[in-house]
Amino acid sequence: MAHNDPVRVGVLYSATGMTSTIGQSQWQGTKLAIDEINEAGGLLGRELVAVCYDPASKPSCYAEQAERLIVQDRVNVIFGGYMSSSRKAVIPIVEKWNKLLFYPTLYEGFEFSGNVIYTGAAPNQNSVQLAHFMTSNFGARVYMIGSDYIYPYESNRIMRELVMQHPDSKVLGEHYLPLDASESDYSRIMQDIRDKQPDFIFSTVVGDSTANLYRAYANAGFNPQTMPIASLTTSEAEIAQMGAEIACGHFTAAPYFQSIESDVNARCLASLRKRFGADCHPNLCWEAAYSQMYLFANAYRQSASDAIGDLLPYLLGSELDAPQGRIKVDPNNHHTWLYPRIGRINADGEFTIVRQATRPVSPDPYLVTHSLGDWTAKLDTLET
Repeated sequence: MAHNDPVRVGVLYSATGMTSTIGQSQWQGTKLAIDEINEAGGLLGRELVAVCYDPASKPSCYAEQAERLIVQDRVNVIFGGYMSSSRKAVIPIVEKWNKLLFYPTLYEGFEFSGNVIYTGAAPNQNSVQLAHFMTSNFGARVYMIGSDYIYPYESNRIMRELVMQHPDSKVLGEHYLPLDASESDYSRIMQDIRDKQPDFIFSTVVGDSTANLYRAYANAGFNPQTMPIASLTTSEAEIAQMGAEIACGHFTAAPYFQSIESDVNARCLASLRKRFGADCHPNLCWEAAYSQMYLFANAYRQSASDAIGDLLPYLLGSELDAPQGRIKVDPNNHHTWLYPRIGRINADGEFTIVRQATRPVSPDPYLVTHSLGDWTAKLDTLET
């Protein structure tokens, strides 16, 4: 390959299907980073080019297209995936061909692959903090609603174990609905919630049906001041789908909200809106997709190669001033040091940050050392 040939990377984010809203925001984060990198001179003078496919929110398409990227398009690094089922479909492919996957989504933990860099939150960076906040402020009687695939099942198992550490805890219900569940599907669950009166609802619903859950809640006449929905996955993108009046008052735990006040975040948001217009909805997955492209670019500039064996020594332990704060790739487990935050949705459709870590929390994907109230860092309690 000539020295001035482009550096090509694979990109797999869903532009269509049930998770396309997040998939499109992940693509915007990726495209923004690529544009900025190229405008700054590229990778050692070489243009960074994305080879993109649309997996249409289907795990089988992720696997097929990952292999196509590697075998036909001859890329060494792939960026992509939202649902855990998509990640689990791609991992055997990158392991078989010894390529590298950057995965920019929170997930259920209990996994390691030497061929993956995990830039989304592990359970000790969101679930632990959400459980502590909700049980401390509302109570420990929880009702669980999730989408019907691996991430909600595992996240609910973790949340159950965390909540059960609290006195007077009880799981009052646990339901899983299809990814395309309608508002009427969720409305049927609301009657059971009315009867059992939990302290809060834990949602692991993802994709387009998230809005249907929150609409069913609102139409049931429930009050988020006394029985809110708490989530790890409801972001600014889903709020835009349902409307701020439906979402207002509910909580999400995430490392990133677009309301973070920092120079880096302000610059990134301004750059994003200049390229894609005001009608875009940056969120936790957008931020991880954006940041991980810079982690790759920085490692490439040091290694002068996109081969996994050349990149990893410069990726592992590397740091970056990301929109959420200064992050670091843990050299032992390939996950990322992140900043847990709790946000409450406000009337403007954004998150008021009510609690946050002031230093990054080390990833503990197997929950070896966690405890219910452990943020592993000094906290700022901004509002309760």
